Amino acid sequence: MKGLTAYLCIIARVSRSGYYRWVKAEPRRQEREYEDENDYGLIRMHYNALNGKAGALTIKMHLERNDDAIMNHKKIRRIMRKYNLVAKVRQANPYRKMSKATQEHKTCPNLLERKFNQEEPGKVLLTDITYMRYGKGQWAHLSCVKDGATKQIPAHVLSTSLELSIAEKTLEELLKNMDNNVHPDAILHSDQGMHYTHPVFQHKVKQAGFVT
Repeated sequence: MKGLTAYLCIIARVSRSGYYRWVKAEPRRQEREYEDENDYGLIRMHYNALNGKAGALTIKMHLERNDDAIMNHKKIRRIMRKYNLVAKVRQANPYRKMSKATQEHKTCPNLLERKFNQEEPGKVLLTDITYMRYGKGQWAHLSCVKDGATKQIPAHVLSTSLELSIAEKTLEELLKNMDNNVHPDAILHSDQGMHYTHPVFQHKVKQAGFVT
């Protein structure tokens, strides 16, 4: 039998050690095949629930939201390809939608040069968005404004969406809490992320009387 195996390995142009490793790994391949079949059933169910128009990332979020099932989007994509499960309509990447830069986005000058600690309340306001994980692989986004002098948080918005509206709502809450009484030299400082350089947001900030 060993002689036959060696002969077949020569014909197939593979090493005997490679062949034996392949044989040894057979149980794991069968186990993975079984796992793929089970995962495919779950993916297919959500694919159908989304009318066959969902890609891997959308299905991933649907699984987490409706079944509390955590599955890597790369694995979902691999299984969809394996079983020829194709989205009927190409879906926009929900995580990349807000971060896609356009030529309209303009970087603003750094007026503070990291001199965040100002003595006058309301003169220097720092804004940022923080990512927070909760539950089973779910994410929330906390948008805040911090006063550089008092260290207080005059405005904050918590959302599961990373759309531009999270920054807009934070600005609206800030103006509401300030009774629209903006310091004449007020600066709204950010990390120059896509939300803050967006022309719509920039227009609202300048309209409110802030320098960015």
